[in-house]
Amino acid sequence: MNYLSHLYLSFDNEPITIGNFIADFVKGKKYLEYPEDVQQGILIHREIDSYADNHPIFLEGKRRLAVEYRHYAGVIMDVYYDHFLSKNWSDYSQEDLKTFCQRHYKLLRNNQPLLPERCSYLLGYMETGDWLYNYQFLEGIQFALSGMARRTSFKSGMEKAVKNLTDDYDRFEKEFQAFFEEILAHIHNFTDQIKNK
Repeated sequence: MNYLSHLYLSFDNEPITIGNFIADFVKGKKYLEYPEDVQQGILIHREIDSYADNHPIFLEGKRRLAVEYRHYAGVIMDVYYDHFLSKNWSDYSQEDLKTFCQRHYKLLRNNQPLLPERCSYLLGYMETGDWLYNYQFLEGIQFALSGMARRTSFKSGMEKAVKNLTDDYDRFEKEFQAFFEEILAHIHNFTDQIKNK
């Protein structure tokens, strides 16, 4: 659910951005059906997820949330981290967040033939609600978590997770800042490796 982070970690390479965005909808070896540079974006997305899922800072946040939200803790952490990226956007980019979001909506719209059907459907909702921009506001986080809670098969309680964020806000934010510096360096290196293969 950390769409803003995935787009940012594509480092303004358009085909990689497309692959990074669609990756959750492309299972297994189906990524090989895409152009090579889009394939790289899918692999980068998978590396981002793997790196986060095994990082001690991310795992610590998940552990605290798992007491109440169990296996939904990772999804909530993704949303929290997109919140902190958007809130602190000027620390990471010289481009205005609104401009970044609009530019990426347009890029994805212009490449809809490459988007799996469910992904294209998601993009419509995302753009209409301007999810990427609104993640910086607690109201935007509430909207995202409530929407996900409605779509889960079991009662997840995710709609209550904004309270967990506000109760432990400074700690989550400091953890995000430390984690994001590390994943930035890691994904820069990973991107260089796969592009130079």
